[in-house]
Amino acid sequence: MLQTLSIRDFVIVDKLDLEFSPGFTVLTGETGAGKSILIDALSLALGARGEGGITRSGCERAEIVASFEIGSLPDLQNWLQESELQAEDGVLLLRRIIYADGRSRAFINGVPANIQQLREAGDFLVDIYSQHAHHSLLKQQYQRQVLDSYAGLSELAADVEQHYRAWHALHLKRVEIEQNAQAYADELAELRDQVRELEQLGVSAEEWDELQQEHHCLSHAASLLEGGEACRELLSESEFAAMSQLSVIQHKLQGLVEYDSSLQEVLDILDSSLIQLEESDRLLNRYLQRADLDPERLQEVELRIQDIHAAGRKYRVRPEELPDILQSAQVRMSELDGLGDDGALQRLETEAKAVYDKSAQELSAGRKQAADRLGKEITARMQTLALAGGSFAVSLEAQTPAASGLEQVEFLVAGHAGVPLRPLSKVASGGELSRISLAIRVVTAQQGDIPTMIFDEVDVGIGGGVAEIVGQLLKELGAKRQVLVITHLPQVAAQGAEHLRVSKSVTDGQTLSRIEMLDQVERIDEIARMLGGVEITDTTRQHAREMLGV
Repeated sequence: MLQTLSIRDFVIVDKLDLEFSPGFTVLTGETGAGKSILIDALSLALGARGEGGITRSGCERAEIVASFEIGSLPDLQNWLQESELQAEDGVLLLRRIIYADGRSRAFINGVPANIQQLREAGDFLVDIYSQHAHHSLLKQQYQRQVLDSYAGLSELAADVEQHYRAWHALHLKRVEIEQNAQAYADELAELRDQVRELEQLGVSAEEWDELQQEHHCLSHAASLLEGGEACRELLSESEFAAMSQLSVIQHKLQGLVEYDSSLQEVLDILDSSLIQLEESDRLLNRYLQRADLDPERLQEVELRIQDIHAAGRKYRVRPEELPDILQSAQVRMSELDGLGDDGALQRLETEAKAVYDKSAQELSAGRKQAADRLGKEITARMQTLALAGGSFAVSLEAQTPAASGLEQVEFLVAGHAGVPLRPLSKVASGGELSRISLAIRVVTAQQGDIPTMIFDEVDVGIGGGVAEIVGQLLKELGAKRQVLVITHLPQVAAQGAEHLRVSKSVTDGQTLSRIEMLDQVERIDEIARMLGGVEITDTTRQHAREMLGV
């Protein structure tokens, strides 16, 4: 459940720290005092999208921190562990910072998180029902989700959707293959020719590099041979060859070293140089003897390069990319060969449909059982909400197999006795729709496992004795869950176990909103204000005491 909520510099709140209790808490205040600020702030902590104007005027950032007790939520604890966001001492901390320039940061248990993770955590923690939420109940998709949630079928419904998509994908693939059989056959024939040609060419990226190098060498054969022989001549073959000259110098230095040993270092360097020259001469001689610079080989290399270039032009790629073209063609050819086995694909499609049928039929059976039960429970609730004689039913109409299952789900309602059941979307009266919506919320909420429920002025359009019944319903719900209700009705406010009041004031030219927990005396005055307006009289106070039972 929600334990605490801290708000800093948010809209018209400078600083607010609230502690919440289990059970039924009401929040009231004058129109325009900012009752929705609390829900807006909590929604941001739960991953809602931040919009402009969130930070208080003149402040750099707004910050919201919400703490929740999660000891009774094993699924959430498992999710936190899998996400490496474990909570300590059974308490979960959600923190959201929103800067004036629109940037946002999020934290879960002090660890940086993203907005999606806040939303996923929030799905385990809080359900928020706004005064406009009943409009979503008019959509058949949402009605189906309500029924599945009430029946505990949400996971099975998700499986059915997944099985349908798997089956449908195979079905579409088979139909596509059948419709494009000739095109695939033509493509396969073309690929076979391409693969055969490229395999015969047999070029590799390594061979292409080697051919380039060899062609460069063969193209300069004359220069290589002439230059190599000239170098050997200068090294060792001519009368004044370098090696001969160095040998003369070496002989003279050997005689000089006898007179001055400091010349030994020069002699050593010369000896080393002579050895290196001899090695260079040997290697150069071997190169000239082994050099395969035959003009016929040059012609062979040029023909090979021409063939490779021709293939590259044909397939519109660079020569070095031809091996990749071959590999791609082989892969695609293998895929198309596999498509030729219509029987295998048909078997896969049949198996996938059988899996879908089994799960969809199980879902249908569960929906049928829950639909009757849900209809009776909501009908019973309607009798206490000035809808005596009214009735509620869940229609399950068979449909072509779909991701949502084998039937369309639709809520039907009759507001009074003798009136035929009609789709909920056809209910004209806003007040009637609000009451029916509230009955649905109360009944379905008792089957869920979300620990905290927030109702934001869902009692709009309700008054008199019905308002008191609404308060009793919410109080009943608060015995099982933590329930926070924003209300303008004194009959509802009087039912709360705790009472928060929102007020607004102007300080130093700035409008600020504050929320405070009321004691018994303050609560009497607040209920009296709600009963009688700005001026609180002894009569309204007495009425408030009677409503509060004090």
